[in-house]
Amino acid sequence: MAYKIPGTCLKCDSCRTHCPTGAIKVVSDDYWIDPSLCNNCEGYYPEAQCLTYCPIDCPLPSEPKKGRYKAETRPIANPDLFANGKNNPFASSILIWELCNLLAQRQSLPWKVEASGQPYYERSINGGRGGISLRITESLSDEAAPLMGKQAVKAIESLDIRAACMHLIYAAHATALEKPWQQEFLINDRQIEEYLGLDKRKDLSKAFKLALIREIALQPCLITASIDWPKQGKINGFSVSGTRLWHLLEIQHHFQEDELGCKYLVGLTFKIRAGIWAQYFLNKQGCKERTAFYQYGILPKSLLTNVMSIWQQHEGAARMMLWLLFKAKMGKEQRITVPTLMRIAYGEKKVALATQMREERKRLLRTFESDLECLNHYGIKPIFDPVTYPSEIQPLWAKLSELPDDADDALDFWINDGGNDSRITDIGPRGKWNSLMNARILWFELPVGWEQQNSEDEKKKRTNRIKRTKQNEQVVLSAEQILAARKRQGMSQRDLAKMTGKSQSWIRDLEKGRLSAKLEDQALLRKVLGLA
Repeated sequence: MAYKIPGTCLKCDSCRTHCPTGAIKVVSDDYWIDPSLCNNCEGYYPEAQCLTYCPIDCPLPSEPKKGRYKAETRPIANPDLFANGKNNPFASSILIWELCNLLAQRQSLPWKVEASGQPYYERSINGGRGGISLRITESLSDEAAPLMGKQAVKAIESLDIRAACMHLIYAAHATALEKPWQQEFLINDRQIEEYLGLDKRKDLSKAFKLALIREIALQPCLITASIDWPKQGKINGFSVSGTRLWHLLEIQHHFQEDELGCKYLVGLTFKIRAGIWAQYFLNKQGCKERTAFYQYGILPKSLLTNVMSIWQQHEGAARMMLWLLFKAKMGKEQRITVPTLMRIAYGEKKVALATQMREERKRLLRTFESDLECLNHYGIKPIFDPVTYPSEIQPLWAKLSELPDDADDALDFWINDGGNDSRITDIGPRGKWNSLMNARILWFELPVGWEQQNSEDEKKKRTNRIKRTKQNEQVVLSAEQILAARKRQGMSQRDLAKMTGKSQSWIRDLEKGRLSAKLEDQALLRKVLGLA
């Protein structure tokens, strides 16, 4: 909360000398507090110093009053995003993906440290033939050096996952420009509030919203990138060192003035330009001439509001949601391992710690299943691999999704479940963690708005894939079935191994239940054992 100085001020100058942010100004012998600098001494002192040292408690909270004010004229911002109310194109190159990961995962990423003490995050490209490295700087100046030591660690920890949403908004605005590395775009607080769903938050004051928007708007612009891109097809390789992904050229503060002459901050406008990366990865003309790339995807508006809603209670789910936005572009049938998802959601260190400590393992399992349920709630439904991720190790919410809607059918379902040796509500089997470390999710069904409208053929293919998956789930061979069928055929483990082209140890592990065969191996076993 900012403060103001009314006309009763004694002009003793005590407040100005103690203000840590230099917000108190003297204009024509009158004292005035700049609301864009005043932050209630937050981060410096527990109480406002102007109020503490004033002998008559003169400074007053500068909450805007209702009534008519003199408002400054605002510049015209670029056209709003999400014209269809659902989604908007956005730049989706690997560089944009990695900056999104950095802002979302922060210290959970495997940061490296140079000999000089500069931490950096690195991603190799094309099997190590190229790479991208990202660093965080202390200011927006082009000459600003990357942070080092404790300063860098503190800056990395202070990154806000909501800044990843701002980064995606910038990436969406960049696609509307012909040459985004040369052209600027203007975006104001009103647009940002609407994109992030902050306009519906009546519990937050205007001052708080503006402070939050300013903070998360700055963070993507503090990151610099070094790119070493190898030759790819007809497109030549290139190298760029220490370039900003987003240039924040100007922040315009908009004030309203009341009848007493006090000014109140009521709006912000940001002038942004994409970095030189856009000339290589978001170049329409270069793409036509096959000298550059033009890589874009679809940014759903719901993603931004969902992340803003769940980032505190389900940060792991928010991280996975942002990662899947880019992963889905690579193909919906990309199989994703559970360890990969856990590393994205919680970081390498937490997963390694859970592997070693039982209590941490139990806690991480509960969190992971809760985060998967959160994704499912927002329409991002995981399709479990029936072989590596069978129903016995699936979350309870996934098992209950098969519960019939009809009351009588539901009663029969529970009666049948109660008569089984294993019940749907039983705790996970022994060794569930080890099984999950080998489990895969076939793909995620995406909600409306996450992808362009599918053709009828694509919809049919998708329906058929789901049917095949459910059929495979019903006919997975168990260890007991394989053992019994082999003995009926009078085969030894060595004979079965020769006929399937596998090792004897692989057959033995199958029959002991130590591993599960892939879908194609299941079909081969059925044919050899006469179960087809």
